[in-house]
Amino acid sequence: SRAVLEAQGSIMTNKYAEGYPGKRYYGGCQFVDVAEELAIERAKKLFGCNFANVQPNSGSQMNQAVFLALLQPGDTFMGLDLNSGGHLTHGSPVNMSGKWFKVVSYGVRKDDHLLDMDAIEKTAHETKPKLILAGGTAYSRIWDWKRFREIADSIGAYLMVDMAHIAGLVAGGVHPSPLPYAHVVTTTTHKSLRGPRGGMILCNDEEIAKKMNSAVFPGLQGGPLMHVIAAKAVALGEALKPSFKAYAESVVANAKALASSLQETGLDIVSGGTDNHLM
Repeated sequence: SRAVLEAQGSIMTNKYAEGYPGKRYYGGCQFVDVAEELAIERAKKLFGCNFANVQPNSGSQMNQAVFLALLQPGDTFMGLDLNSGGHLTHGSPVNMSGKWFKVVSYGVRKDDHLLDMDAIEKTAHETKPKLILAGGTAYSRIWDWKRFREIADSIGAYLMVDMAHIAGLVAGGVHPSPLPYAHVVTTTTHKSLRGPRGGMILCNDEEIAKKMNSAVFPGLQGGPLMHVIAAKAVALGEALKPSFKAYAESVVANAKALASSLQETGLDIVSGGTDNHLM
């Protein structure tokens, strides 16, 4: 929106603010503290969680922060294969996530292109990952967060969910939220959330939240981009309005209509349709 653009294009781009609200390493942060605290509170309200870190500069950095907080180099984690709709940061061998950790990839069935939860459970029990990463960039169906958590609990693993592409649909109530199930959730603030380019980390556990905060700063980043955080606060405020729910509902309805129309022309849609905005 114009309001998001105006916040991101403001003079707040000039303010250094290493640290967190009330605990900065620079003076004169009283106003940027207000912006960051507002973004945090709106994120918590929108997604129904207890803790939120709004400082990650990107989706890659938010995921790196989770790995830094919960894993040690050489640990094993499971993630969706890039060819099945995953992301580079979910364990691709060309990415840091694939170079620093032992990655066990899972994929979709070849016949219907849906996640095979029984196969995922079997692989998890065989490989005993320390963390299971659910979520992806190009999976067009509903994710079964509850089943993923049950699998994670059965082997004592963390469940991490990257909902970057569907966060707006979760916020709008047209896709199940992973927050009741995941130990930690990451999301970008652009894409379907309609905010500025950046990331967030959400969770409900205080100890995990402390680890996340330390991983973001000073673990990975220095001074946060305060103009982007202000824009995040604006976008999250917009997503809390009733009109955003109507927007999310329209996104899914339009995607389903488009997929159906393309199928009528003879085109093959992966998995036979869509439950979100992807196809």
